Amino acid sequence: MPRKVVITGLGATTPIGGDVPTMWANSLKGVSGARAIEADWVEKYELPVTFAAQITTPASEVLSRVEAKRMDPSTQFAVVAAREAWRDSGIEDVDKDRLAVAFATGIGGVWTLLDAWDTLREKGPRRVLPMTVPMLMPNGPAAAVSLDLGARAGAHTPVSACASGTEALHQGLELIRSGKADVVMCGGAEAAIHPMPIAAFAAMQALSRRNSEPELASRPYDTGRDGFVMGEGAGALVIEAEEHALARGARIYAELAGTSVTADAYHITAPDPQGLGATRALKAALFDARAQAEDVVHVNAHATSTPVGDKPEYTALRAALGHHLDQVAVSATKSQTGHLLGASGAVEAIMTVLALHERTMPVTINLDNQDPEIPLDVVTAPRDLPAGDLVALSNSFGFGGHNAVIVLRSI
Repeated sequence: MPRKVVITGLGATTPIGGDVPTMWANSLKGVSGARAIEADWVEKYELPVTFAAQITTPASEVLSRVEAKRMDPSTQFAVVAAREAWRDSGIEDVDKDRLAVAFATGIGGVWTLLDAWDTLREKGPRRVLPMTVPMLMPNGPAAAVSLDLGARAGAHTPVSACASGTEALHQGLELIRSGKADVVMCGGAEAAIHPMPIAAFAAMQALSRRNSEPELASRPYDTGRDGFVMGEGAGALVIEAEEHALARGARIYAELAGTSVTADAYHITAPDPQGLGATRALKAALFDARAQAEDVVHVNAHATSTPVGDKPEYTALRAALGHHLDQVAVSATKSQTGHLLGASGAVEAIMTVLALHERTMPVTINLDNQDPEIPLDVVTAPRDLPAGDLVALSNSFGFGGHNAVIVLRSI
């Protein structure tokens, strides 16, 4: 039998809350984090999309000025979330040689990279900051968290677009099961609300253009959905071997029972319309968790609110869960947070963990006219989960055909 892995600490900084308690409370209320971007570059570059879901609590309010200056915003977010998760776990003493980090990103230090390019063009090479490379590299968040914790069993950086945060949990689970670590800080971070990524995503028709009503723009499964809302932030989860957690008397939120990662090998941006890769990921994750389709009660769906993205996920869920899908309650929390790209899987994992732990599910907003081709039981008002042993899924799918699924079991 593989080692049982449990979740003991949670941390986040998001568009609907600067910490986990605030985020969770707002997720139950149906708060939207989308709003107009108040920056002069929106008008300067005449961007076609003028809103996003920005974090509610600036990292500068949590980190020291010296710390923040030496980190790209994506790394700042990672450290903020990881510190909260570490405090929440209650770990006071751990063998640092048995402590690892798996912290993901989809894009990395885009602010640092593009600011440095502007500095080079406008002021010359002598004005480029010496810390530019450590700040822009995608492994910057994982490295910073590893340094902060003194984690020496490895600092890993999954980079698989919007599946990155979920793949970090997959990697963390494997590190513990293999015996290479007892505790892993897992998560994802993203800070890409910058004119260039917004312009690029808009150019490929991926972003909603509801500039006059940002809070209504992210609308998964709705017939009026027209694209995702760019988000930012970070989520962090402390996972550890069950025997390690029990030995220190830890409070356990849930079991990380199984994971799976597959690839579509279909198209660089479009999902396989038949959802074949996602179906394999769902089935493999359930098998890994020693769970049956009939055990599943809740899904936190990837559900980005794009016209082409939402239906293949439904197709995959139907193929993996069969008729039982009609008994499964689905939350699409990007309707509130926006799409946090490489951080989305970690934040949504936290939502799913808390749904099991608190026996209630976060709501989906802006679903006025549900697409008849996606007949899911969507949670649009507060709804409780039953007592007993429960299983929930959290899905993430990314550009490049990346599919990642985690299976959580209640404790």
